Amino acid sequence: MSTMSYISVIERYHEYENSINEIMTSILSGIAEEPLFQNKETRCKAMQALGKRYPFVELLYILDDQGIQHGDSVAITSSHPAAYHGDGKSRRHRPYFQQEIPDCQVRVTDPYLSTSNRKLCVTAIMKCACGCGDQDGYLVLDADLMAIIEFLMGDAQRRKFQPLFKWTYSLIVIGLFAVVAALLFSAFHELFQLFNASEVNHETKLKPFSVIIFLTLALAIFDLGKTTLEEEVLMHKDIFRHSSTRRTITRFVAAILIAVSIESLLLMFKSALGDGEALLSAVWMMLAAVGLLIGLGLYVYLGAKAEALLKRGNGAGDRARI
Repeated sequence: MSTMSYISVIERYHEYENSINEIMTSILSGIAEEPLFQNKETRCKAMQALGKRYPFVELLYILDDQGIQHGDSVAITSSHPAAYHGDGKSRRHRPYFQQEIPDCQVRVTDPYLSTSNRKLCVTAIMKCACGCGDQDGYLVLDADLMAIIEFLMGDAQRRKFQPLFKWTYSLIVIGLFAVVAALLFSAFHELFQLFNASEVNHETKLKPFSVIIFLTLALAIFDLGKTTLEEEVLMHKDIFRHSSTRRTITRFVAAILIAVSIESLLLMFKSALGDGEALLSAVWMMLAAVGLLIGLGLYVYLGAKAEALLKRGNGAGDRARI
């Protein structure tokens, strides 16, 4: 699962469980007709129509009262691993067949791992008296859980551009790491000149500070590139959660805060060696670091408090609907 982690999918499922059950129930109830049990071509047309409106549906098939599949599974795309397979397969041990299903009612399962594509999915199953011959039949519809969540959240279009975003961030990170390499080269070049200096003068005394400045900038830029790589490329980032955005901003500001603090400390050392003009700049930079720290603390505190209030409000709303 490349675009959304399993943990995130399960969390979102619990938030949208009622909506997921309602939409799966309405879809299956809307297509449940006797021709679906008798004609494979009718099932194919039904899946084509569903795919245009609900891109998260995956498989449609029928079972008899013993859980034996009648006819091949009809998939929304021919590339699905279970497309046009499954005739005669027993599904009596699957989660959707284990639960009690009243006549002409739909039951929707909890999320489970699909055996065909190894993705989290949910299944809607409906018992119909017009099923397989004289027996009752079951109409079964499988759906990709992550795709349902994207559909409900209106996030499907944005995720189509996800690869482009990741490639762009990757190029930016490569550029940042190239700058880090240049700064490291400058730092070690200054260090080499320092060790090979023939005499000690005022310029030689300041060279260690140049080395530290180059290394500090390299550290800050490397940390920024590392944060961007982790947050935007390697890890799943849920933009709908305040904590996700807050974590990124916190790490970014923390990297800047460390760099500013070290630079102000270096300026104070330079002023102690006789460069009095650097003292005022050092004081201002230290005050800026303190301001950043206070602002970051307020941002983290207020952001966490706001998210807690939102979760509490959503929970109260869910209880009210129930």
